[in-house]
Amino acid sequence: QVQLVESGGGLVQAGGSLRLSCAASGRTFRQYAMGWFRQAPGKERVFVAAISWSGGRTNYVDSVKGRFTISRDNAKNTVYLQMNSLKPEDTAAYYCNAVLDLSGGNYVYAWGQGTQVTVSS
Repeated sequence: QVQLVESGGGLVQAGGSLRLSCAASGRTFRQYAMGWFRQAPGKERVFVAAISWSGGRTNYVDSVKGRFTISRDNAKNTVYLQMNSLKPEDTAAYYCNAVLDLSGGNYVYAWGQGTQVTVSS
């Protein structure tokens, strides 16, 4: 079973930046598109961004377009989320997962522990 380990979260002021990482164990990482999701307190987990297995195609939810960038390094079994111009509404626990399509509608593995991002105003 693939394990997903997210890291890089923290407390940042509005307008700041963070870079999240997600390390995946197992050989199947390269076979799948990968996605980032987030869950704010009291809310459901929602899709944020996805990247194809090759890295050639990406998709973002409208609220993060132009501010967030997803990337991956298949040699390191790692996917990244560069977050710039952060806003208080970006505050959430962030999770990654393999996905079956770039809309993030179907995830593959059990969720990791996530990494908390808190943006202060």
